Amino acid sequence: MARCQNPYTWRVRIDPHTHSSCSDGTDTPAQLVAAAARAGLDVVGLTDHDTTAGWAEAAAAVDRAGVALLRGTEISCAADGVTLHLLSYLHRPDDPGLLAAFERARDSRATRAHKMVERLSDDFPITWHDVLSQAEGSVTVGRPHIADALVAAGAFPDRSAAFAGPLSAQSPYYVHHWALDPVEACTLVRAAGGVPVAAHPRAGRRQRRLVPEETFAAMAEAGLAALEVYHRDHDAAERAAALALAQRLGLGASGSSDYHGAGKPNRLGENLMPETLLRQVLAEGALDLVVPPGWEGRRGERMEKASQPLEGGRV
Repeated sequence: MARCQNPYTWRVRIDPHTHSSCSDGTDTPAQLVAAAARAGLDVVGLTDHDTTAGWAEAAAAVDRAGVALLRGTEISCAADGVTLHLLSYLHRPDDPGLLAAFERARDSRATRAHKMVERLSDDFPITWHDVLSQAEGSVTVGRPHIADALVAAGAFPDRSAAFAGPLSAQSPYYVHHWALDPVEACTLVRAAGGVPVAAHPRAGRRQRRLVPEETFAAMAEAGLAALEVYHRDHDAAERAAALALAQRLGLGASGSSDYHGAGKPNRLGENLMPETLLRQVLAEGALDLVVPPGWEGRRGERMEKASQPLEGGRV
């Protein structure tokens, strides 16, 4: 398969934040790439939680699908007990610092999930075996798999309802797990040749407390490249706040679907990364974009006629 680092000269539809069944999505990596093609995307980013396990399968699906692959990982972070997720793009997958952090985070997530199931089983018809059945094929076991087990047991209609109830961070069933400090995470990502972007940084519906601006300023000093401004978990006021924060800190503004397959209502391509930010990620990352043969020419012809905005955002 071909690889490309050159900046683009045409409009490109880029959805840089999605999940496969290697973490908490429902599509296999190959199915995800095929779905991206059906959604009319030009570039899709695979960013499973604390793992690169899906990269090889997704890359192998690029030629058939005709969609370029941006390889990444979503890293679990926390600052003073406040959760924050960090997207790392194009880092070296064998970097010992990131590998150790990923392994510790996955182990902690699994331990946390087991403890939550123990609490939940007092009030809901759910067992640890039920959760493992839902997580089959996944490298990272977490709350989405507990949600799927609750749905399968008939306790809730879908993942969203389960997360709004017993799986929320305010629930008595909730258990915290270990996570990297976000400033340290930015340093690790840059040391591994990656490009860090903060995911949905102002999503108040996810948790009551949000990471303060001072932490993002320190992250910027450590190499943070952008904030994910355009995300369905940001309402209009939160998008404006995230964009203003990015501008104050001199950071880029990204957007994504945060697609999870059937696990969430998020649809591929509902928010996009601007082409200018993709150029920056490619220039600074240690790896290349994985592209199918002839991709540049085919996309150039097609995108000349496109009317999508160059700077991303909701479409």
